[in-house]
Amino acid sequence: MEKFTAYNPVTLHFGKDVLNEFGNTLLQYGKKILLVYGQGSIKKTGLYDKVGNYLKEINATVIEYEGIKPNPIIQDVDVAAELGRKHKVDVILAVGGGSVIDSAKIISITIPVQHSGWDFYTGKAKPLKAVPLITILTLAATGTEMNPFAVLSNHETMVKDGYGNKLLYPAHSFLDPQLTMTVPKSHTAYGIADLIAHCLEAWFGNGDSSLGDRFIVSIIREAMDYGPQLLGDLCNYELREKIMYAATMALNGLTLQGKSSGDWGVHSVGHILSLLYDVPHGASLTIVYPAWMRLVKDRIPDRIAFLGSSLFDQQLSAAETIEKLEAFFRSIDCPVCLSGMDIPGVDKNAVYETMISNKVSGANIKLTSKDYLPLIDLFW
Repeated sequence: MEKFTAYNPVTLHFGKDVLNEFGNTLLQYGKKILLVYGQGSIKKTGLYDKVGNYLKEINATVIEYEGIKPNPIIQDVDVAAELGRKHKVDVILAVGGGSVIDSAKIISITIPVQHSGWDFYTGKAKPLKAVPLITILTLAATGTEMNPFAVLSNHETMVKDGYGNKLLYPAHSFLDPQLTMTVPKSHTAYGIADLIAHCLEAWFGNGDSSLGDRFIVSIIREAMDYGPQLLGDLCNYELREKIMYAATMALNGLTLQGKSSGDWGVHSVGHILSLLYDVPHGASLTIVYPAWMRLVKDRIPDRIAFLGSSLFDQQLSAAETIEKLEAFFRSIDCPVCLSGMDIPGVDKNAVYETMISNKVSGANIKLTSKDYLPLIDLFW
């Protein structure tokens, strides 16, 4: 096992009606609030009005930034940061899923500076402070509510990348499974796939942590046991609760303790599909993961076989493990090949060239440009 330091400062408020605690928590940070949200779903569900009433009760001054995209972009972050800077906000309130919260994280470290948030991604700048961030989560998927990472796209440079810094941890995150009841079946499934993929990235990471592996297997099995049930009963609170908790635990540091890193090669490839064709994040991962495992099967056969045997309670080969995992993704109506997405203008060469420019690889199982075309063929 690798040596590690465990640190997670997020105060997590989890369960039914936890928003009742929300107003008093917000007051600890100030009354001038930058409210960040997506493209209107919280207005359709009534959550916007509910949050607005809480803000009125504490006499908050609210500056709004609406319109964060499902695959978030740095351009929105920079505009929102300028708004927060202009109004000298005390705290950021992010209401939405992973795209909104990821954007708000970078907004929080961009408000105190005079340059683009992308400078943090390129290494031109390092954050020194952040505006406090409070989140209200509406989608169980990314785990961003309890970690210090944010993924954004820059369409000017055609790069999609992740950034991590301890200043990006939210101060408080409010998770009421009731708020995920209106998430449609497709995006519920993508969220289940996303949390599984986060666990797999830890499984294939660098280092040996037997207890960490048990955590990983338990979280994936939770998703496999209850995810299909939830997709057949979308308004079941208990099932929403189980998946929401699993998604948070999949990427809050627990599964990586004792390892020097996760792998993240599959995420790196999936980002290319989202960057070029706006493929939903979870869908990109179910397309790439079986293909990636087939590509590296002969490099790490024992690791893949051990995963399958642990997940499915039977002795499996690497090839059988891949088949079973792919079958599960199919069973929850997630795509396992890009050609099945019916996206106009999809071009293998464009995918290849963008993988080159983004220097796609893994932290543990390295990918090189020689791997790109064989991998593309496998997920096509």
